[in-house]
Amino acid sequence: MSTSRSASQEASDRFPEYFVDALDTGDDDDEYDLDPDYEEEEEIDAEDIIQDLFEEEDEFHDAEEGTIHFLVQVEADDDEEAGGAEGSQSPDAERVAVQQRLINLISSRRTGLLSRRQVLNFLRRSNLGHLVFGEGEDDDDDDMHFGSRRRPRPSDPNRFPKVPSKEGRELMNSGTFGANEPISPISTKKRLARRILDRELGIGSRTARLINQGMIAQSMIPSSDAEMIINYNDNVYSGQFSDDGNFYFACVKDMKVRMYDTSNPYNWRHYKTVPFTFGSWTLTDASLSPDNKWLAYTSIQSNVCLAPTDPNDTGDPYMMNLSENGRAGWRGGFGIFSIRFSGDGRELVAGTNAHSIVVYDIESRRVLHTIEGHDDDVNAVCFADKSSPHILYSGSDDTTIKVWDRRSMGDGREAGAFVGHIEGLTYLDSKDDGRYLLSNGKDQSMKLWDLKMMYTTAQFEDLKPRQHTRYSEFDYRWGRFDDADWFRHPLDNSVVTFRGHKVLRTLIRCHFSPPGSTNSRYVYSGSHDGKVYIWNMDATIAGVIDVKSTTSAAQAGLGHAEDPYGRYYANRGFSGWSTIVRDASWHPNAPFIAASSLNGWDNSLGTVTLHSYNESSLDEGEPRMGMTYDEKLRPLGEGRGSPYDDSEEEDNSEEEEEEEEEEDAEF
Repeated sequence: MSTSRSASQEASDRFPEYFVDALDTGDDDDEYDLDPDYEEEEEIDAEDIIQDLFEEEDEFHDAEEGTIHFLVQVEADDDEEAGGAEGSQSPDAERVAVQQRLINLISSRRTGLLSRRQVLNFLRRSNLGHLVFGEGEDDDDDDMHFGSRRRPRPSDPNRFPKVPSKEGRELMNSGTFGANEPISPISTKKRLARRILDRELGIGSRTARLINQGMIAQSMIPSSDAEMIINYNDNVYSGQFSDDGNFYFACVKDMKVRMYDTSNPYNWRHYKTVPFTFGSWTLTDASLSPDNKWLAYTSIQSNVCLAPTDPNDTGDPYMMNLSENGRAGWRGGFGIFSIRFSGDGRELVAGTNAHSIVVYDIESRRVLHTIEGHDDDVNAVCFADKSSPHILYSGSDDTTIKVWDRRSMGDGREAGAFVGHIEGLTYLDSKDDGRYLLSNGKDQSMKLWDLKMMYTTAQFEDLKPRQHTRYSEFDYRWGRFDDADWFRHPLDNSVVTFRGHKVLRTLIRCHFSPPGSTNSRYVYSGSHDGKVYIWNMDATIAGVIDVKSTTSAAQAGLGHAEDPYGRYYANRGFSGWSTIVRDASWHPNAPFIAASSLNGWDNSLGTVTLHSYNESSLDEGEPRMGMTYDEKLRPLGEGRGSPYDDSEEEDNSEEEEEEEEEEDAEF
């Protein structure tokens, strides 16, 4: 290996700043790291690692002009000398020897040595991975696979999906995903105005009016200009409207869920905040019951909180343990990444970092099934149809989607599977028609699936699709995906593949657009680059909402007096405002999208931005567009407080002012 810098210098800046979402749950002896963002990692001593990997008598000679060559000298066995091998060792024997030394290095308790992940990352960058993992061998014969293996890079320049997609175009023409606009010389804006006029005048038959209403709905794609920006002191991990649009909840990393009355989408009202007591790291997911009366929300532990959404019910949330042994936390339970109510509201289904799907009966408070149905973390679960509790899906970091029938889950066998992603999945969303499914993947692609095209259990076991994706070096939490590593899975049974967004740092979510406000015309996803991407079903871009530009502009308007974070980072020359849109929700009845984001000068803050359809950026209404609010929807701005102020202090000051007014009234 050669490099223009010393190994220790190269190791010192080995990682960019990164955000960790799903924790690394490997079987390390070390305790779990619940807050890796703020962990100060040990300095890597490259020379010490290399000396531990090779024999003590191995020599490393510095070459001229700053380059380094590692010369490994291994004495041959007596048998090899007899066979004519002079001072050399077979590749297999050399690799096994280095593997054994690496195992000893990782398991050693010596001060200053590193975790398994750090050692493996060092080997990959040092081009020493082939000595540990081997190349071109049969998987079944290799018993030393404890790390990743580099996937050969494809060379076909035409491997990427064709845009527009032929299959997607057929879906658009089928009427299942909205209607096609007839060819007309009239501009888009004028066509929309004409349709609105026809609707108001009641022109046409009943069928024609329904079609006209659907065309109006799918023409109103929200813009980047925000109606309002809600600021939080921590990351917003998810936020969704209820099915009737009257309710919105935001799950924040500070272990609290904020609930808002959105019956008037132009005038939100905060009415309740519920906590998750003793949660781990962050809130991971939440799900509304079919009747909107209960909200189930989770953290990285086996407990689930169940809180009433009634503003008059101020009692503590109920706590339910989904671990069969009744123990919560890392040592006794597992972490939950995804939670969903069944269609009848009687059961909860969870995806966990124990590679399992858990089915829990709410009324009896007991676990019905715990199925280890995947080879890695289960990041997403959802039902095929909200009106039916039978068919559900699970998506995992093992790159597969499995289909389960609740009526036959007792035997632990899936009913079918989807294959096509080459990296782990981050989210699943159903169209709620019992047929179409949408998935987001760490391979920077989103896929549409048809239940009629799934592999049966027998086909899945016979094809062994995991053989094509088993070994990957990519870690979405701090790496950047190289498009040169992307390839079409040989057994891909998806219908349409959507690309263009970035799925990095956190489990970014995707959704079908609702039938009421969009005529089911689109699919959309958050993105690491601070945008919401909206696609037509043929994989062409229908619209892009730039949340980053909106939130950064609003933050600049606050000024340093109300933005101490900005002042702190600006004085130290750090990079500017950054935004990651983790989730987005399209209002079911109005042309609004609410985007939940991780943002700020160091991605330590959060926002919910509300974007509506606007023909022009000119704003003549009240309140003005782009208004900023705190979590309780109190206006921010000059002389109106700061999103970084302590809310309790603000509440206390308000109470003091009210008391003073009462005293003045008495006199």
